[in-house]
Amino acid sequence: MARGRFITLEGIEGVGKSSHVSAMIESLAAHGREAIATREPGGSPFADRIRSLLIDPAGDAPSADTELLLVFAARAEHLARRILPALEGGQWVVCDRFTDATYAYQGGGRGIAAERIAVVEDWVQGGFRPDRTLLLDAPVAQALERARGRGPADRFEREATAFFERARAVYLERARREPERFRVIDASQPLEAVRAAVLAAIGDIEARDD
Repeated sequence: MARGRFITLEGIEGVGKSSHVSAMIESLAAHGREAIATREPGGSPFADRIRSLLIDPAGDAPSADTELLLVFAARAEHLARRILPALEGGQWVVCDRFTDATYAYQGGGRGIAAERIAVVEDWVQGGFRPDRTLLLDAPVAQALERARGRGPADRFEREATAFFERARAVYLERARREPERFRVIDASQPLEAVRAAVLAAIGDIEARDD
């Protein structure tokens, strides 16, 4: 059985990642691909419990290092319990955020050096990386206006604008350095235009694989 493909969606709060996941799953199914959707942090029962700790705005925030290690602890469990078994079973996996988010949020946002993050990444993932990453990008002010209109904010959504400016800059730099893996999509466009661009990016990887 052929191994499935691993597709990730990335971007700061409010760029609309979650709203496109179901459309991606439907498109893949229409092309004969069995696909599942998941998210990070979380994606498995134990990882979801770590997610609850990470996003809870109540109480004291963890140190930057503790946050980083919790993110990777959840990722290790997610990989072992859900992502890798699905891929080995021939399913495609569409994941709302993965390790690029760690470089953006804990690296750019919190100021942890990329070299330190890379050490933990190699320990948890080895050489495993996404086959395709869609970076939904929009100006921070526009994205945060959308995010903060959705309801009560979690711990990350409460961060200052400067935090998200740094995170966005890291995302764009990573996309610039890995053009084969990334597709940058202008998420400031109307929803239907963004969705069309997202599905075109999936069509590209399907065409390459057929």
